[in-house]
Amino acid sequence: MATATLTRSAGTLSVPTGGMEMTTQGGVCGCHGRPWVDLLLRKSKIVREGERALSIRAQEDRGRAWADEHGYCVRKVWKENLSAWSDVQRPKYDAAMAAVMNGEVPCLWVYALDRFSRKGAEAVVPILGKARVIFDYERLDSMDERDRRWIIDRAENAREYSQRLSYNVRTTKGKQRNEGRWLAKAPFGLVADKETRRLSPDLSPYLCVVKGRRELSPWEVVVRIFTEIAEGVSSRALARKFNEEGIRSSTGKFWRADSIRAIVIHPVYEGWLTVSPGGKSHKSPVHYVNDKGERVRCVEPDVLPDMISATLAARARRVLSGNQIIDNTPVEGKAVHALSGKMRCASCTNAMVLDGKSYNCQRRAAGGACPGPASAWREAIERYVVQQWADRLYRAADDDPLMIAVAERWQALTRPDENAEIKEARAELKAAQAKLDKFMADDAADFYTGRSAKYRIPHKNAAEKRLDAAEERVKELTGGGRVDLSFLMEGHAEATWRAADPMLRRDLLGLAIESVTVTKSPGQGKRFKGDERVSIVWATPEGAEPDADEFEQAA
Repeated sequence: MATATLTRSAGTLSVPTGGMEMTTQGGVCGCHGRPWVDLLLRKSKIVREGERALSIRAQEDRGRAWADEHGYCVRKVWKENLSAWSDVQRPKYDAAMAAVMNGEVPCLWVYALDRFSRKGAEAVVPILGKARVIFDYERLDSMDERDRRWIIDRAENAREYSQRLSYNVRTTKGKQRNEGRWLAKAPFGLVADKETRRLSPDLSPYLCVVKGRRELSPWEVVVRIFTEIAEGVSSRALARKFNEEGIRSSTGKFWRADSIRAIVIHPVYEGWLTVSPGGKSHKSPVHYVNDKGERVRCVEPDVLPDMISATLAARARRVLSGNQIIDNTPVEGKAVHALSGKMRCASCTNAMVLDGKSYNCQRRAAGGACPGPASAWREAIERYVVQQWADRLYRAADDDPLMIAVAERWQALTRPDENAEIKEARAELKAAQAKLDKFMADDAADFYTGRSAKYRIPHKNAAEKRLDAAEERVKELTGGGRVDLSFLMEGHAEATWRAADPMLRRDLLGLAIESVTVTKSPGQGKRFKGDERVSIVWATPEGAEPDADEFEQAA
């Protein structure tokens, strides 16, 4: 059998076909002595209702029959399964046109004008009288002078039909979306009503959980995703947990972190209709906005309470994006000694623990190696730190950053529920600012152009409204009165500490002290000198970066 290599010399092209070799001289088949013809076949991926489209196979059969009837030999078949509209890339069409325009092949056969292009006259004028293109259905030849007007007219008719069809489709889809109809396949965890195309939770059990041997509905999985992400579980950890438990996606595949993220960021789980912006952002759906600039629900009113709440969704997205940090560090028990958890060995940076009457380097106490293990008599170092703590509070003015930090920590200590609410509000403020920043970046990059232009103002207004509401909420929670710290100021701090029980004493020191670092004693039996061996890092307000001035170190 001949090789699959094409060779060209002196205007002759050799083409292997089965067991014999066919050559062409000037566009003529060397085996049969007939000129070459290429076939351009196209069928749209989507066939409109009421439109009869000839299949690719049927088009090829007709093309080959035409070639036999008119004395041509088929050289190449170009097959396309896509639209012929202006914004679609058609590499096969481009290659076929290049071949016939540069004389590589004498003729190009197309089943019909609307299979060739729907760009109108601009697509056919370049070939008229210059390259032979046969439009079989219309029985038109681009090299026939009498067919020129017919080809242009039919091409324009095909273009007008496509324009009208596109307009009708956009109008129909717009009307359906304004009614809250979900036009695509329902997202994971949801099911669409066959008549209304409204969504509702999919409660049909089909996802098997190996551990426990029970069935889960897709909606239960969605609720679990939002809940656990909101509680601080990472998307990667949750995907791993699902896979270990035997939970599979709707396609039966394993869960991945990006699959979890796609569900959390999707507004549809709150009951909102969405559209895909396309391009690089096609995986980040946005709210559909009607002509009045309003968002549209894709669920019935009685189903809305069953969807993911706006509060839970917002919290899950803040945690997922890192705008809200959830501390899930396990706590075995609360320390009661004054400096427990605050002290560090300067040599190895490990904690110092109370052992008898002294605080000692934890690594050294556990039998490990520390180049300069620190140790300090409990009574001496506590007396020194308390004195430094009281003096620092005495010197602090009302607007001192230290006092702001003390106020925040005292509020968290005495009003934990209220403090959690403030943290939630601050996280929402951070997320709202990030949303507005993203809009500004998209706007600067001309994202809101073309079909996306209608979303520009609604998205801008929504981002600004969210930021305004978040700022107002933070102001409301933090500006409703001063925190009374008089018991720690004006020289009262040391007396307050001495009157407190052991647990409160530790908490009081923790209001102003971040950490205490201790160096090794210069010699055994030496008197403890705190100014030489101890450095204290003072507390800073939440979100602030510590300065060098906030460190009080030994001279």
